[in-house]
Amino acid sequence: MEEIIQEKISADHLLYVSLKYTKTCDVIINLIIRWRKMIETSIDAILQQAKKKKKISIIPISPVKKIEQVRKIFKNDKNFQEVIDLYEMFRKIGELRIERIGEFRKNVTLKVFYRGKEININLEQLKIYADMLEKFISTTKQFLLR
Repeated sequence: MEEIIQEKISADHLLYVSLKYTKTCDVIINLIIRWRKMIETSIDAILQQAKKKKKISIIPISPVKKIEQVRKIFKNDKNFQEVIDLYEMFRKIGELRIERIGEFRKNVTLKVFYRGKEININLEQLKIYADMLEKFISTTKQFLLR
């Protein structure tokens, strides 16, 4: 849990301080990478705890299998499922086609083309993601402390 909190603190700093002053797409990409690491760490911790509780027999090695396993554990949690969907996009952020719009301006936007859709990641969208991730961390914490 400590490692997850550290990643969250770093991500929050990027969102609320670095992005506020620099307004570049590089900061948005770094924020997404930080969130991705935080989610990966959470997934690993959840799977270890699930194995301890005998909810699963083995912890998968491949990221795709880990995602499937975590989806099964939290199949009734809508926010958790949305975060996992988001995580799947975050995992591919380096390979996706992106466009930088309005850098160094108030409305800086990273346009990402994912699964045939155009996703505009701007400050408002990042705040929505941050709220989703806040709930995700809370759910993870409850699961790990049970």
